[in-house]
Amino acid sequence: MARTPIIIGNWKMHMLVGEALELARSVRNVLGGISGVEAGVAPPLTALHAVAKQEHDSKLIVAAQNCHFEAQGAFTGEVSVKMIADTGASHVIVGHSERRQIFGESDELVGKKVTAVLAGGLTPVLCIGETLAQREAKQTFDVVARQLQRGLAGVSANNAKRVIVAYEPVWAIGTGKVATTAQAQEVHAFLRGQLGEHYDAGVADAVRIQYGGSVKPDNVKGLMAQPDIDGALVGGASLNAESFVAILKYRQ
Repeated sequence: MARTPIIIGNWKMHMLVGEALELARSVRNVLGGISGVEAGVAPPLTALHAVAKQEHDSKLIVAAQNCHFEAQGAFTGEVSVKMIADTGASHVIVGHSERRQIFGESDELVGKKVTAVLAGGLTPVLCIGETLAQREAKQTFDVVARQLQRGLAGVSANNAKRVIVAYEPVWAIGTGKVATTAQAQEVHAFLRGQLGEHYDAGVADAVRIQYGGSVKPDNVKGLMAQPDIDGALVGGASLNAESFVAILKYRQ
């Protein structure tokens, strides 16, 4: 099965509304000249509605960076999937390592968020990845298998095909380090095998698995050449239109 690559820029806690609109516009304006890849941006919550409204009739995907798993309630400071859908965004990043490491989100909590996003009709981007200590202890496969399994707990095969998985080794996020193409491909192939074991070959072939962790214009081509890498979740390099567009144009 041919999987269309998807590259999403995660802006994290950057960009005021005006800056976000300008950056999204700059990315959108070049999409007409790029084929065979889907592009998206994940603005901060304060700019989510403005960017989604601006891009509602364009090819640019707009994603939220997080959500709560409950539909509503006394959860001060949280945002539900229904609220995110109301902004016009179509995707939600869940389980990013910064949410897990800094805010203590568990595998089970991330799984609830995946279920909520799917139930709300949006597309979850499920982030998984090991720390440096876990890699050095040769626990990478155990960690990512557990995160994948618990992140998809209770998700049917049909719904699993709607999920985007993002493998982001924690030790490569924001550090300037990047997994070698062989290291990244090895884990991506393992994850696809896990999907096949948990579901079936059809799900394994359908699910897109992104790589994240210091993706830049000078390393994206090698990563994207790997058979099981179907895109990228880009951090710092997505905050600049020129560098993010260069990543989107990795085939040119």
